Amino acid sequence: MTAPLPQLILLPGLLNDAELWRDQIRDLADVARIWVPDLTPYATIREMAEHVLERAEPTFAVAGFSMGGYVAQEIARIAPERIERLALLDTSIHVDTPQRAAQRQALNKAAAKGGTFLGIGQAILKSYIDASRLDDTELTTRIVDMTQRLGREVFLRQNSLERQDGEAAVRALRVPLLIIVGENDQITPADRHREMAQAIGCTHLVVIPSTGHMAPMEAPGPVNGALRHWLQRPAGKR
Repeated sequence: MTAPLPQLILLPGLLNDAELWRDQIRDLADVARIWVPDLTPYATIREMAEHVLERAEPTFAVAGFSMGGYVAQEIARIAPERIERLALLDTSIHVDTPQRAAQRQALNKAAAKGGTFLGIGQAILKSYIDASRLDDTELTTRIVDMTQRLGREVFLRQNSLERQDGEAAVRALRVPLLIIVGENDQITPADRHREMAQAIGCTHLVVIPSTGHMAPMEAPGPVNGALRHWLQRPAGKR
């Protein structure tokens, strides 16, 4: 009798839903039972984490992208014993830098003005995906459509979230860890992920060439390969 597949919780980022993880849902179904929670209704990272914990199985693997990485860290703070594996993608374990906080304030101010909400429009895409992918109509349309569908209220709520330092909570875990980042991520740069890996004792860092911030959508092959390997690593080894 074969053992049941583990639950893998995939946490979306800001203005993202299950579309972010479309390729992972399809390609990892043979090694995990995947759930993508809806994080859009919640006003704090804590509320998002509590929503996940209320509906998750007793133990699970969890991968958090960008904002979802902070949610994963909050889960590690609240219920570390329930996490079997943790992956962090294109995210941070620290509070926003003053520069990033100022960028968020400027984006909120612009988004609150009214008119048509463009989501992650073409101008902003230049900082979200690798320059080599800007002419990829299928990719850019998927991203723009997803962010427009979720809309202004979700953007303002999620972009205003207070992000806490999660280094201690993650470092305390004794489970297989994985960090993934696009080589050319402008939002959460690769160098900071290298520092993160050192800070939390993660020896499995995957830097994906010619990829920006939206790694799960830009580079599904390398992301899926790294997640598959992480899911199959022996338990208890970081």
